[in-house]
Amino acid sequence: MKLVFNLCLVCFISFNLSHAQQPFYKSYDWEANPEYTVQDLHDENMAGIKEKIVSEFYFEGDDLTEYFLEHKVYYLNSDEKIEAYNKVYLPYDSESNLEINKARVITAKGEIINLDDSKILTATDSETNRTYKYFAFEGIEKGSFIEYIYVVKRYPNYRGKRINLQADYNKLNVEFDLYAPSNLLFKFKSFNGLDDVVRDTITEDKKHWFLKLNSVKLLEPEELAVYNADKKFLIYALDSNTASRTRDITSYANVSQNIYDFYNKELSKKEVSELKKFLKDIDFKESDDIDTKLRAIESYIKTNIFIANSSGDKLSELLDIIKDKVANDRGIIKLYASILNYLDIKNEFVYTCSREYMRFDEEFEANNFLQDILIYFPKTKTYLSPTEIDSRYGFPPAYLTDTYGLFIKEVVIGDFKSAVGKVKYIQPIAAEHNVDKMIIDVTFDADDISKTNIKLDRAMSGYYGMYIHPYMDLIQPDSEKEISEGLAKNLDEDAEITNKVIKNRDSKFFGIKPIQFIIDFNSSKFVEKAGRKYLFNVGDLIGRQQEMYQEKERVLPVESEFQRSYFRTINITIPEGYTIANLDDITIKNDYTKDGKVLMSFDSYYELNGNVLTITADEHYRINHIDTSIYEDYRTVINSAADFNKVTLVLEAK
Repeated sequence: MKLVFNLCLVCFISFNLSHAQQPFYKSYDWEANPEYTVQDLHDENMAGIKEKIVSEFYFEGDDLTEYFLEHKVYYLNSDEKIEAYNKVYLPYDSESNLEINKARVITAKGEIINLDDSKILTATDSETNRTYKYFAFEGIEKGSFIEYIYVVKRYPNYRGKRINLQADYNKLNVEFDLYAPSNLLFKFKSFNGLDDVVRDTITEDKKHWFLKLNSVKLLEPEELAVYNADKKFLIYALDSNTASRTRDITSYANVSQNIYDFYNKELSKKEVSELKKFLKDIDFKESDDIDTKLRAIESYIKTNIFIANSSGDKLSELLDIIKDKVANDRGIIKLYASILNYLDIKNEFVYTCSREYMRFDEEFEANNFLQDILIYFPKTKTYLSPTEIDSRYGFPPAYLTDTYGLFIKEVVIGDFKSAVGKVKYIQPIAAEHNVDKMIIDVTFDADDISKTNIKLDRAMSGYYGMYIHPYMDLIQPDSEKEISEGLAKNLDEDAEITNKVIKNRDSKFFGIKPIQFIIDFNSSKFVEKAGRKYLFNVGDLIGRQQEMYQEKERVLPVESEFQRSYFRTINITIPEGYTIANLDDITIKNDYTKDGKVLMSFDSYYELNGNVLTITADEHYRINHIDTSIYEDYRTVINSAADFNKVTLVLEAK
């Protein structure tokens, strides 16, 4: 859930000061006759030649507003980049005003083409009904510059705003400025090696903070990295108001209390009555343990209540939700809160943000870290995601774990109830709970060794099972057949399926028992004749494995979604009269150990009993964040599985 607080500014900012000076943007403009140069970047497909971002908080009477300015100049030197940037979208919505919007093209020969009003267009998204504006550039050729300025007047965003200053192209002349009335003090934090924001000590009639950079080196995306979290950015938030002596305006203490008050309002008699009726439709008993109750409640809600992407008041009213079976994010959280309070199940709300976008900072309090919600149950030390349909109890969205979050806990003193917020670590789900297990039995056709009879027993638990298991009750027979047979077809698209069984199929088993697919099939893919010998591609039986190549030095850390384990056992009945010549090719062992704990490993080995060869190939990743300093260790381990993929056993006559 995207956290939105529409709290009145007067709660925090109350004063009568006259501000005769005009906003910064009134005196700012682009050069009438620009002479832009690309310095050493003329051979690049694209570069940022100028970037100025200004956020100004300004009083108009007693109302605080924000003027947000962006002035950018891009050098475009390829057809691909010209195509990508011939439209530039503006952050405009129905609650904001565009005070300035103008754009132009400066050709490689220096000709200036100003966009007239007909090239500043408005469109409406047919799905969301959202109106947006964009510049439609024309006349761009290789070596041209495009330039635009816009100023948006909007409701002030002062509780936490992120400004990105790095991209996948080089930038020159990058500036950020924040202006505010003299009594408002902001706080700033820079991330990923960005220089710190500096306070202007000369300007007296208003506060001014700035950051000026001659250049910002490009950051290219890399495989398995979280690009948005790793590029340079800053965050600012309003800290205090000296006129009213109000401090910690952007405070998690305030947030915690506001959230607690909103979701823990006493229910009316009518609401309690309807809630009781709602709970009667859910399959659990009062004597059941917490896990059983929560699994049943979540499954029922996520199967029967539709979550709409809308802010309508009706969608957050408990009676309407129960009646219409439709809610928005805020409404679905209210439904969970009401049920948990009624059943007296102790819980804590946890607000955090995805590691894919931004790592939650433990020390810097800003509301833009509070983007997504989990519910934590202290008794079971387990999380539930109320708003994510694809998640299930015990397995919250994985990128919301292995990070920090704001835990909001109820505090009771006598008859007085309140809340306290504390930033704590959200433990990831351990690898042993996210398992993909394969047991494969292989025999060879008595009349033709190049044909194999294979029994695949594959069990998936945790995040591996979550994409299938909770929905098995809803899947039609044709789709179920496609899923089952697909596991064999992924190994051999021409596989001849002879039998298939699904164990622990019922969705109620998710989180308790793995879903298990047992498929028997015949194949001609894995063995080929080579003279008097047969080549058995045993490595292909575990499926295609990821292989990582790295020609350049690794820049970004690897960020895995979740910890995981793979267990693979291959039992091969060797044909009578044959032996395997190269058993040692099976043995592959690589790992990374820290403080005595094996964090990453691949280990394949074999055991031969008579004519039965048993191969074990296990793989574990018990860490999500792979720093560049140990990237080569990670690459070695993950490539070990790809090396196993290439193992071909040689069967030769005795």
